[in-house]
Amino acid sequence: MSTTMSSEGLLQRVIVPTTHDPDVLPLYLDADNWTSFALYQDADQLNSQRGFLREDTGQATIRLTSVNTLRMVEGGADTTALLDVPRGKEVSFGTYFNAFPASYWARWTSIEGVQLRVETDGPATVIVNRSNARGITQRVESKRVAGRATTTFDLGMAMFGDGGWYWFDIMAESEDCRVLEAGWYASADSPAPRTGTASVGITTFNRADYCTQLLADIGNSPSVDGVLDAVYVVDQGTQKIVEAAGYGEAVAALGDKLHVIEQANLGGSGGFSRSMIETVQAGTSDYVLLLDDDIAIEPEGIRRAVTFANYATDQMIVGGHMFDMYAKSVLHAFAEGIDDRNFMWGPVTPSRHDFTKSNLRQTKWLHRRVDAEYNGWWMSLIPVSVIKELGVSQPFFIKWDDAEYSLRAAEHGIRTVSLPGAAVWHVSWVDKDDSQDWQAFYHARNRLVAALLRSQYPRGGRLPLANLATDVRQLLSMQYFAVSARHEAYANVLKGPRGIHADMPTRQAKVRALAAQFSDGSVIRSKADMPEVDEWDNGLPNYRRNPPPRMVMRATVAKYVLRGLFRPNRHDQETAEMHIAFEDAKWWVVPSFDSVLISNAEGSGAIWHKRDPRLFRKLLLRSIGYSVKFAVRWPRLARSYRAQEKQMVSMTEWKKTLGLS
Repeated sequence: MSTTMSSEGLLQRVIVPTTHDPDVLPLYLDADNWTSFALYQDADQLNSQRGFLREDTGQATIRLTSVNTLRMVEGGADTTALLDVPRGKEVSFGTYFNAFPASYWARWTSIEGVQLRVETDGPATVIVNRSNARGITQRVESKRVAGRATTTFDLGMAMFGDGGWYWFDIMAESEDCRVLEAGWYASADSPAPRTGTASVGITTFNRADYCTQLLADIGNSPSVDGVLDAVYVVDQGTQKIVEAAGYGEAVAALGDKLHVIEQANLGGSGGFSRSMIETVQAGTSDYVLLLDDDIAIEPEGIRRAVTFANYATDQMIVGGHMFDMYAKSVLHAFAEGIDDRNFMWGPVTPSRHDFTKSNLRQTKWLHRRVDAEYNGWWMSLIPVSVIKELGVSQPFFIKWDDAEYSLRAAEHGIRTVSLPGAAVWHVSWVDKDDSQDWQAFYHARNRLVAALLRSQYPRGGRLPLANLATDVRQLLSMQYFAVSARHEAYANVLKGPRGIHADMPTRQAKVRALAAQFSDGSVIRSKADMPEVDEWDNGLPNYRRNPPPRMVMRATVAKYVLRGLFRPNRHDQETAEMHIAFEDAKWWVVPSFDSVLISNAEGSGAIWHKRDPRLFRKLLLRSIGYSVKFAVRWPRLARSYRAQEKQMVSMTEWKKTLGLS
């Protein structure tokens, strides 16, 4: 970055993408306004590779050139050009990564005001805008500049109680204007921040390509200089990261900050707990930043998360948002919460927002501050002081470890903030359905344990009944393995907390072995192994795609429960009556068949579901029995788990499980 602008007090650096991927551009530059995006490797490329606006069909067509930085030497100082704005054109930085989320900084940090600094070269007008919680845009101030200049705007923080952002636009005038650098700074009267630094903890399992690229991106980014102490990679796979082709680049980028730890597969909670323990024991970092291995990251987000935590009025967990790895302009997770009555996680904002269809200024709900209850561990910064106070992860292997940790922290007055402008791209779960595979055990077991520890309701609210309803839906859909895995989870919880650590290394293999006993326990991927199909689904009628009205639904459930008790057609056990698309395989559709082939969520194969009345009766009675047991035993179980909680999450107990004692 330019040496003409200080990094002291820097809250948020204005950035541009580092790849040629056009999908990410709307996250950095306003797609409605920007017209030129040109970055050059050296000054000689300036005239030959300038980006321009081309009017071929009446619509703007953007030609991307190089996305490397322009290196010029002027008076011995190196500078970096962000982009060029052609004369008469306007570019807006009112975007996800470059607008300033003022309401979050006003609510959770000690800063008294913010100063915008913009360094430009050329005649232009710099315009500062703000929004309120209703998404209404208001112009704040504008200044005309000429030649090479650094323009500053001192902006207040008093009007952002419920929401709102700051951003700026630049309009080039009689000549092209080059934007050299820009950033949002804490005002001079703001209290000095803490000077905390972070260690990164990554858990990986046979994803060496993703992980080594992630390490190289972090290590090669100047954004993390000064805030990153160490990177712990906990490798729990059989394909070791140290043997991967990209490992050498990762080592070159990170040097002695990189620490690869190999251990048995104890899931995400085992890997992340190891990173927490290593960070605490090293004693050099104030935070540990947990990252998934199968992500791409904007490294500036790491610096922003650490800076936000350093300015925070109280210790807090600072999380990042998630964009879809395969649709990079799509925001998949913004703020997450828990429906305590049913004790189920979910977004508290509209999900799946595409910034190519509606930018920040147009998307009203993005302007209201949303206070999350937890943040996924795809990106989550946790203070070391919190780990020392609360312990590490629950021994959950996978699922619910991140949500439970934030709920635990909240009970101690420690909030979780999902910070706009800090984000990763992650493989989303829109094309996944892990409620039917071996993960069904962990979904059910860990949800129950988390509720026993954290639910505000004396008998778990509606959770026992919700579990029964899920079981019935899956039984009607002939998902016998999933229900059997859930029953294993119920039995495991009823045994109490004492064996939960010992169960971690062996449970996954047990659940996979259980899956082998059911036709619906595995995905058929080979065409040669597919059963004969009497009829192919050409699309269900619309009336079957939607759930029936409540009264009809009750009658439908009763009808299908009775149907499940009687013997199916023998022929239908040898062939499938129909092959149904995943999106059409609703619980009120599937029970009308005796044997049906259903595509899996990602489209890579199909699962064969066959009606089995004997198994249906057995599992239904067992589900009812478990529901009654939890309703009756809940208070006693909750006391038991809460009595053992400190031991379950203690570093001492985890060291035994990890073989470190």
